[in-house]
Parts: sequence; structure tokens; C-alpha cells
Amino acid sequence: MAVKYYKPTTPARRGMSTQDTSMLTKQAPSKKLKTIKKTKSGRNNQGRITVRHRGGGAKRFYRHVNFSLEPGITAEVVSIEYDPNRSARIAKVVDQNGQFHYLLAGSSIKVGQKIESGDESSIEQGNRLTLGAMPVGSYIYCVEIKPGSGGTMVRSAGASAQLMSKEGNYCQVRLPSGEVRKFHVNCKATLGSVGNEQHQNIKLGSAGRRRRMGWRPAVRGKVMNAVDHPHGGGDGGAHSIGRHPKTPWGKPALGYKTRRRKSSNKLIVRSRHKAKRS
Repeated sequence: MAVKYYKPTTPARRGMSTQDTSMLTKQAPSKKLKTIKKTKSGRNNQGRITVRHRGGGAKRFYRHVNFSLEPGITAEVVSIEYDPNRSARIAKVVDQNGQFHYLLAGSSIKVGQKIESGDESSIEQGNRLTLGAMPVGSYIYCVEIKPGSGGTMVRSAGASAQLMSKEGNYCQVRLPSGEVRKFHVNCKATLGSVGNEQHQNIKLGSAGRRRRMGWRPAVRGKVMNAVDHPHGGGDGGAHSIGRHPKTPWGKPALGYKTRRRKSSNKLIVRSRHKAKRS
């Protein structure tokens, strides 16, 4: 989709842009596939803030997206809709049994297109197969980490991974971050790339637009007092923080490893850090 720019009628409008929604189907979302989404404003069950800078925003309905289309299903795309809970677009499809589903909309998906699921499906964009049934070099998205768990990786707008090789029961897939990772051949993925590629080029332009998305203001630690942040204090001059960047609680903010799931490290063939340096 193209990017639409506003006329600079105000300082906030100057440079502000939005997405051209002319390609979306002008109809209300299916009532059976949506539920009310109650926001927590970053609070836990004790009412304490555990995630900062969250709260407010426009009310949303959560769309129930099917990330694991069962094998043997043949569906037809009925509409392409907007989803406020993700950067990608969603496609409403109806299968051969008359059941409706929401799927992640690929970059080439169109209304009336046929979508198939299963290893007997043709090698076309939008079809969902196991990695073992795909040709090497294919671009994929909505990839399963474990067979049958549903697509959990490569789901944001414009994202795609590439199937690099097959070795026994595992395939090597290069993720959008540059990381090369092993996946079981029975893990399913969708051919193609996620649509709405122009999402990264959108400029919000104003603070109010950010607030309506559910984000509250963020204050730099450098301008706080010394008791409020490790970067705070000083004589008010425009100087650097004078130390390694820290979080408000004193932990290193850059270059500090926070990964805890050590069991899956064995599946990483090449980390994203090495890919960036090369």
C-alpha cells in the first residue's frame, strides 16, 4: 500500500503521513471473530506498573487470527481488513465447510484468491505447507517454532524469512534479523511475505496520535534528578551521561544479554549479532 501525506495545515501535519486504505474492504469485521480487548495500562494483578509508558488510547476489538490453518483446507479470500492490534493486514477467508477465518494477509493476496493448506498444495504465495515440502530458497512468513504450535515468528508488516537448506530432520531458515536458525521439517509456514510493506515509512507527526495508540509520554533519564535515574543530576549543562547507559534500576541498557531461554540456543546456527557485523 502507498503512503498518503497530509497537507501542512499545522506544524503537526507537516511531514505527517498515513497509509492509503483504498485497498481495504469497506465492511465491518465479523462479530464471531472478534472480542472486546480490555487494556491493562501496564499494570499487573496488584495494580503496580510493570510496563511503563502504557495507558489510555482508543478502544479496540481483538481479532481472532488463525495462525495454524489445518491441512486439507481450501479457502477463498472474502475481504482484506485493518487490524488495530498488529502492523499487518488480515484477510477474512471462508473454507469449503463455510467456516470463516482471519489470516495474516500476504503482500500479493487479493479478494477472490484461493488459499490451500497441506503438503499437497501448490507452491504459490499464500499457501501453507510444512518446511520439508517447500523448495529451498522460498520466502516464508508465519513460521512455527514447534510442529503444531501455530505460527509465532515473522508476522509483522513487510517481514519475510528465507528457507536456506535442508539437513535431515531440520531446515535452516534465515530470519529477518539475519539470524540463521534450525526448524523441524514438520513446522509449517506460509509462502510469501507479510503485506503492508509501507508501514515502516509512516510518520505519526504529533504526540496526540501516539497517545490514541495507547502510549503515554516517556521522559529521558538525563533530564531527571539523580534520585530518579542513574543518568540524572548534574548542573543542567548539555553534556553526556558520563557512564555506560543504564536502565532506571541500574542495569546496563545496551549490550547487556537478557536472553533466558538457553534450551533453544542449540538451534541457532548464526546469531543476528554476527550477521550484522559481517
